[in-house]
Amino acid sequence: MESSARRDSPILTPREIYERLDRYVIGQEAAKRAVAIAAHNHLKRIQARRMRRGSLIKKSNILLIGPTGSGKTHIARNLADILSVPFTTVDATEYTEAGYYGKDVEVMVADLLFKSNHSVEDTQRGIIFIDEVDKIARRSQGARNGAGSRDIGGEGVQQALLKLLEGREVFVPMNVTQSFNRGDMVPIDTRDILFICAGTFSDLQEYGSQGESRPLGFGAPDVKTLRRRITTRQLVEFGMLSEFLGRLPVVVQLELLGEPELLRVLTEPPDSIVREYGELLGLDGIELDLNEEALREVVRFSVDKGLGARGLRSILEHVMADVMFEAPERRHRRVTVDRAFVRARLEGLEAGAGLGA
Repeated sequence: MESSARRDSPILTPREIYERLDRYVIGQEAAKRAVAIAAHNHLKRIQARRMRRGSLIKKSNILLIGPTGSGKTHIARNLADILSVPFTTVDATEYTEAGYYGKDVEVMVADLLFKSNHSVEDTQRGIIFIDEVDKIARRSQGARNGAGSRDIGGEGVQQALLKLLEGREVFVPMNVTQSFNRGDMVPIDTRDILFICAGTFSDLQEYGSQGESRPLGFGAPDVKTLRRRITTRQLVEFGMLSEFLGRLPVVVQLELLGEPELLRVLTEPPDSIVREYGELLGLDGIELDLNEEALREVVRFSVDKGLGARGLRSILEHVMADVMFEAPERRHRRVTVDRAFVRARLEGLEAGAGLGA
């Protein structure tokens, strides 16, 4: 009943998708708008196919380019929640070219099938988020035609992904943990599965183009002013196949989050980290007071270490460790965390030690 009700419900407009994303994703306005448009077109394409109408609408697969902690995974996960579709995250570096030791690309569809409780219908309209896609760039270019040397973890994976991105019927294992067992397979049509690929492309996105030197000295322009749009040509030179990029028509470039945005990440979203800690301590009958200066100290540390939004949780876990350990035994029903407390806790923390990027 729920599935049929969802089918009959009106398609969300790009503005509605954007506004729902905006509640949970801080900053990245251009990225949220681009993703909202792509998602809306994707829903229209699914509806047209469901009504068995011929449609000219092509797949709106997305490529997200941005630094660590800029919100690539966060945008994809919240988009799946908004669209009420199954969602899975996979790491591109785990896959190899077919016939070699490692995971075949069909396993990522099997993972989505598992996340949808083995419902083929739900799987065929889900979202697969492929992270670290920049790590499967072609390693070398030897021949004059641009073909590289044998690379089972790079160019071969890109070629294997082409059929999934474009949309084909593939046979995937029912049991993700036994992908080598070809006996128990199920056909899945990937034409309506939305693929969102993401990568840092750090050599490209920091200064706009390869080979561009970084200006130094007084009066040098700010790095943000140098940031340019990454072109398809640059991505091809980086080692991505043009056929692979052609199946990712929506390219979204995310910006590095600054201190104001990171401070909002800590406090504004309904699922923010500060609210989570408040609820955790509230279950022990304790009121948490994390003042703004303390939060600014956390944000400043994350910016200095280049951890982005992803590092905020790791930093707060370290800062709040003693408080959380002693909370159930506290006699005082109010805990105040100020700037001095945060600074004292961070002083003993080595640069980036224990804080995964």
